[in-house]
Amino acid sequence: MLPFVRQGNPLVFMDERSAELTKYAANSFLATKISFMNEIANLCELVGADVDSVRKGIGTDSRIGKRFLFPGIGYGGSCFPKDVQALAKSSSDVKYDFRILEAVMEVNADQKTRLIPRIKDFYKGDLKGKVFAVWGLSFKPHTDDIREAPALYNIEELLNAGAIVKAHDPESMENVKRLLGDKIEFTDTPYDAAKGADAIFIATEWPEFRTPDFEKLIAGLKHKVIFDGRNLYDLTQMKELGFTYFSIGRETIYG
Repeated sequence: MLPFVRQGNPLVFMDERSAELTKYAANSFLATKISFMNEIANLCELVGADVDSVRKGIGTDSRIGKRFLFPGIGYGGSCFPKDVQALAKSSSDVKYDFRILEAVMEVNADQKTRLIPRIKDFYKGDLKGKVFAVWGLSFKPHTDDIREAPALYNIEELLNAGAIVKAHDPESMENVKRLLGDKIEFTDTPYDAAKGADAIFIATEWPEFRTPDFEKLIAGLKHKVIFDGRNLYDLTQMKELGFTYFSIGRETIYG
């Protein structure tokens, strides 16, 4: 037992059913927290509020905390989707209607492609031949896991609309190559993906995407347009650099 508690972590004993439910409940709660903030971000866009301010404000409440309050284009991976579905299925098996979980799954499914209607509106419904540099393919940074990755859903939407996709991810490109083959182009660097592109689509918040060399980036882009599904950049900076910048739950910047 000592290796498990040497850093002060609690060791809680319980029956098997409670232990299983605890695991499902923990991940489902975090998924709910993410989906709630995504709903708040969508509302912010409609009422003219700034989700970053709201996030920071409610994060000061210790009962809520600061983690898992960042809005974006939904969660993916293996744990959250699987455990939310498992808890919903277990509830259904005993004839319990876990309505919150059903809403969480529905919200997340919609959120993954939240930026697609804005892309189509920006290009007046015509994406044929438009080149998009997709930055990030894994469901989160520091992994090559592409299970339920929002990037894949957006790439599918872009391709179906006739767009051309050039993609870069530090770790997961081989996995996506096995899935998509030559349907999209894979590049060695994010700058190579952006070269000649009409717009950048940010799907994963890799650290290297947060602080790009903007001069180098602008020199390669065809147009200074970013659709940011992870809210990586400061709005003031985007204004100063002359970008047209779409993000989640924040003001749209028109360069």
